[in-house]
Amino acid sequence: MRMVPLGEVVTAVTRSDPARSPGEMFRYVDLSAVDQAAKSITDHKLILGSEAPSRARQVLRMDDILVSTVRPNLNGVARVPKHLEGSIGSTGFCVMRPNPHELNGSYAFHWVRSKKFIDEMVRKASGASYPAVSDNLVLSSKVPLPDLDEQRRIAAILDKADDLRAKRREALVHLDTLTQSIFHDMFGSHAEFPLLTVSDLVASTKGAIRTGPFGSQLLTSEFTTAGIAVLGIDNAVDNKFSWKQRRYISLEKYRELSRYTVCPGDLIVTIMGTLGRCAVIPDDIPLAINTKHLCCITLDQSKCLPEFLHSYFLLHPTAKQFLGQTTKGSIMGGLNMGIIKNLPVKLPPLHLQQEFATRVAAVERLKDQHRTQLAALDSLFASLQHRAFGGEL
Repeated sequence: MRMVPLGEVVTAVTRSDPARSPGEMFRYVDLSAVDQAAKSITDHKLILGSEAPSRARQVLRMDDILVSTVRPNLNGVARVPKHLEGSIGSTGFCVMRPNPHELNGSYAFHWVRSKKFIDEMVRKASGASYPAVSDNLVLSSKVPLPDLDEQRRIAAILDKADDLRAKRREALVHLDTLTQSIFHDMFGSHAEFPLLTVSDLVASTKGAIRTGPFGSQLLTSEFTTAGIAVLGIDNAVDNKFSWKQRRYISLEKYRELSRYTVCPGDLIVTIMGTLGRCAVIPDDIPLAINTKHLCCITLDQSKCLPEFLHSYFLLHPTAKQFLGQTTKGSIMGGLNMGIIKNLPVKLPPLHLQQEFATRVAAVERLKDQHRTQLAALDSLFASLQHRAFGGEL
């Protein structure tokens, strides 16, 4: 299979913006608009002509291919959908328009989202603060180019496999919406329940609301490759507990910090960095502590279930309004234990909380099934991509 520079089979879209009046509104697509998992444009901004970035002059057409040139978004690629025809693209993109007589658009799109192409861009990126690649570097990279009929055949196979993945992602989105609907139906602002605070709902044990060790109590140099787990922002950032970066301390160090132990059913809330994300600690958690970036709440579960408070924190209008008002304007925009303790909670009877937890658990089981199936489809798609662009499909 011959390798051809992209620049020979695409047109690079550059400064082609027609004159616009300063008061005219237009659609603007920047790097934040691209869903890097789905490889699609999920949003856009409406801005005045006078507010346009001075170099943002790339008028987009349907099926143009956008390739992000700024790290860490070098895997941020997308095709322009019909409803964004005529919008303006950020200069953070290399915008390519495949020549239909030489390069099939779907084939080209699958190539620039392939691991081989993205790895090449990451490897060639340069710059200290914001590593990037130039448009010329993108256009000089080579694409494996069979004849058009073969390109269409390969694109059709990859399109079909990708469509299956998209349907799984859509199903997960719908299930997320279902959980929200269950919560609002049972506990929305229309419901009349007693108004308490988080501090009224915690266990009677000392340190039922606590943050992790501060300052010299725990240094990064004291982390080990095995031992007692240390939980941080990454474990709650998806609003569901997950293992990501693994951090440990020695058993000896844990003995010094045992008051920061997290237990099954505790609720952890991010209070630094990415604020207000939360997760319920699962039953199978090994011995672990939390860092200073988390607030850990041990509830009196005869009053309040962690599954309810988790969703209340994220979804209830009273909680969202309180947190928005109390964190607005603070120097670091942070949360603290005082704010969390005073969070007002409209507390439903325990039997309703239990019903909610049961229904949510059923939804979570379905989501886990879809996640497993999506992971299998992702592996299949990656294998098909590798074979397709290696001449083996």
